[in-house]
Amino acid sequence: MRKRVPAAVAACLLPVAAAGCGDTGGSDASGGGGTLTVFAAASLTETFTALGKRFEASHPGVKVRFNFGASSTLAQQITQGAPADVFAAASPATMKTVADAGDAAGTPRVFTRNRLVIAVPKDDPGRVGAVRDLARPGLKVVLCAEQVPCGAAATKALDAAKVTVRPVSRERDVKAVLTKVRLGEADAGLVYRTDARAAAPQVKGVEFPESARAVNDYPIAEVAGAPEAALAGEFVALVLGPQGKAALTGAGFESP
Repeated sequence: MRKRVPAAVAACLLPVAAAGCGDTGGSDASGGGGTLTVFAAASLTETFTALGKRFEASHPGVKVRFNFGASSTLAQQITQGAPADVFAAASPATMKTVADAGDAAGTPRVFTRNRLVIAVPKDDPGRVGAVRDLARPGLKVVLCAEQVPCGAAATKALDAAKVTVRPVSRERDVKAVLTKVRLGEADAGLVYRTDARAAAPQVKGVEFPESARAVNDYPIAEVAGAPEAALAGEFVALVLGPQGKAALTGAGFESP
């Protein structure tokens, strides 16, 4: 069981969105408010932000606060006591870290899937058309750190393609990889299909068949002892329901 960190302290330490450090969460006396804290994989940023706005619209007085980042980092924060209500991870392995620590309420459920593409700048200076091109000498390739889901998926996909890549850097999460490609600091990077789509037209996504060998399942769970347990259950239901599925599919995610 995780150690609890005072909410007021943790709120200021985490890179969360949609709430300030002065808001420590908790429903108001009338039961009509509260702050729902959702920890979610960086690749869910756009979709979950939109779902958060929809949730707030249907729950007057409720604020949804997101902490987006590498799933491995988020799992560590939760097991160390950071106050969270919901955890949505980009791999079952990172969710297992939370579940094994006794910090997942109930059985995590897979709600969507994602696969990798090769992201290149819009002008594609490296002329990347296939995964084998990533091994070309002089090509600047960036990948996610190996311990995060997008990095583990990249290793699987590259192994399946029998391609050896020597990245110029390993980034903390998929959004960091995407930023380097978008800014022209890298010729290519392996990112999720959904991230490349969200960054268009500044970034182009090159599909490659070996990505089918490294499809990531995304599980979601309420966090044990969640400060806003009732709201957590409702948010998870939104993600698993028709509106959540439609938002995810529209962003390029796949049905589990």
